Amino acid sequence: MWLVVLFVAVPLIEIALFIQVGGLIGLWPTLAIVLLTAMLGTSLMRSQGAHAWREVQGSFNEMRDPTRPLAHGVMILIAGMLLLTPGFFTDTLGLLLLVPPVRDAVMRYLASRVQVTQVQMGGATMHREAHRPPYGEGVIDGDYVVEDDGYATRPRTPPDLPADLSDDGPRPRGGSGWTRH
Repeated sequence: MWLVVLFVAVPLIEIALFIQVGGLIGLWPTLAIVLLTAMLGTSLMRSQGAHAWREVQGSFNEMRDPTRPLAHGVMILIAGMLLLTPGFFTDTLGLLLLVPPVRDAVMRYLASRVQVTQVQMGGATMHREAHRPPYGEGVIDGDYVVEDDGYATRPRTPPDLPADLSDDGPRPRGGSGWTRH
């Protein structure tokens, strides 16, 4: 229902603003402002969109959470669409979405209203009830081995592995990518 109201209200607001601004400054200056904001918005959208894309790539390269740069990229895209739409109201909303603190505030508001109940990665799907943390009570069971700096020990041979294939001796620590030196 609110979407229908939005589709009716926005054009009415735009028409009213066109009449008011056109009555104050005239037809040609009004049209010039609309064209100028479209060109300015396109230029700002390109530069900020490129910056957001670099942030997304950097977050993937550094294995960081890409949520913020992706959300900013989507909001920049929406800002560009709003700026290309003729009108003062949509231009104002579009310009506001190009301001990073405004995008952060919008993201915080939307994040407070969203609740994730399912995550799917590859073929595995994780369902989560709203009142419980993921993975039962938030405990992850695991094993670890404390190793010295010089040598790492191989895991013990499973009982079903032939003795000639086992190598339980020490080995030099390698650059597996999982450890930092």
